[in-house]
Amino acid sequence: MKLYWEAEKFIVNNPRQGSLNTRIFEAARAKKVTSDPRHLYALVISTLQYKPFIMEILKKSKMLKVETKVKISETMGMLLVHDLLFSKSGRIQSGKHPIKDAVLRHKTRLQAELTKLKLKHKVRDLSELIEEDDTPVRWFRANLCKTTREKILKEFGHLDQVSSFEELEVGKIYHDEYIPNLFGVHPKEKIVSSDAYLNGRIIIQDRASCFPAHILHPSPGDKVIDACAAPGNKTTHLASYLNNIQGSITAFEKNESRSKTLKMMSEKAGALGCITVNVGDFTASNPEDFPDVTGFVVDPSCSGSGIFGRAFDEDSKTDDAVDEERLAKLSGFQFTIVRHAMSFPSAKRLVYSTCSIHAQENERVVVDLLNDPQVKSRGWRLCSRQKIIPDWKRRGFVEEFSSFEDPEAMAGGCVRSLPKVDGGIGFFAAAFERTDESISQVSVPLEGSEVSKEDEVSEEWTGFSD
Repeated sequence: MKLYWEAEKFIVNNPRQGSLNTRIFEAARAKKVTSDPRHLYALVISTLQYKPFIMEILKKSKMLKVETKVKISETMGMLLVHDLLFSKSGRIQSGKHPIKDAVLRHKTRLQAELTKLKLKHKVRDLSELIEEDDTPVRWFRANLCKTTREKILKEFGHLDQVSSFEELEVGKIYHDEYIPNLFGVHPKEKIVSSDAYLNGRIIIQDRASCFPAHILHPSPGDKVIDACAAPGNKTTHLASYLNNIQGSITAFEKNESRSKTLKMMSEKAGALGCITVNVGDFTASNPEDFPDVTGFVVDPSCSGSGIFGRAFDEDSKTDDAVDEERLAKLSGFQFTIVRHAMSFPSAKRLVYSTCSIHAQENERVVVDLLNDPQVKSRGWRLCSRQKIIPDWKRRGFVEEFSSFEDPEAMAGGCVRSLPKVDGGIGFFAAAFERTDESISQVSVPLEGSEVSKEDEVSEEWTGFSD
């Protein structure tokens, strides 16, 4: 039963601690779990994919309620029912154990509910149930802190190159046209078991999640702050632009546990040559302590509405009033943290991003910043389309910039991606800049840039940043 005991630790979706893959493999590296991480990952990810259907079967079979001989937790019930009904082997991977015996006592009823479920959804194969939640592309980037694009192309030379991600199937690979050193493969391609992945030469990261570092595009020698860094994919991506040793990245993470994940990921990526992890709240930092920092990536907590795995979340809300209230709190926090970054004396370029599809957290935050008197007094402006992935077609919502002289040009300074349609998660990014002249003219910090306790965002609601 050890596999299931250890899998229970990862069933609860905690995106701010990193992707499931990262959490499991780092736990194995730290010897916090002893099961084969590949088997552990496969069990957990598949259980989460089938979770709505497993829960329906558990509810209708009443197994957890009527079983009196042994207590079975909901998460343990999910895992065991998954392996009994949804796995290819059709068996629970354990020797004789009271919990296993308890589940098997209900096998006939569980199978009957599975049959009803398949008839209800009009499917023959169980894989058809989760087709809509599957990621269309498995994206990974060559980690230039450890290798080169050419070497990765050689390592994956057995895969045939295609010209668009829509053409991907098993045995094919796509070299992205927007993000250098980024590749896409079919989700069933065995990337996580490859030597390149296990040794950190490639890093799995959604294409849209690569936008911030690419848009900021720091040059060797630059000093950068990643204001909301954990789990660290964007941070290590920034390091690749700095050649790992030329320049520096201060990566803020106020949660001690997540900061450890950030350090482990940076070490695995071979990026500690330029990354310094600052365990603390970025909004409490003193801008005058960072006089030479010129670039910022600010990817704060958000609703995570662009993540198509939200079907698995425990806290999904259907009450529109609650959602609006929460979005208002999130956007207030997002505005405050970006505004604080804009108060740093030498700040010259800043990328703001979220994995949200809501205008409240995206364009409206941008508009509020551009209209803020103190932000304007420091010379901040929205970058033009030519400076923010110009060939990417999906831009900001024009109607949100109706108060500006040229709404279309303003919207062009933002990029969006749609969940699945654009090959991955839903995402938003915008870039701001200041001229050297405006930097030299302003030396006083913005007032009121601290985040009050009332404005802090509860971690259980935060969307993830990878």
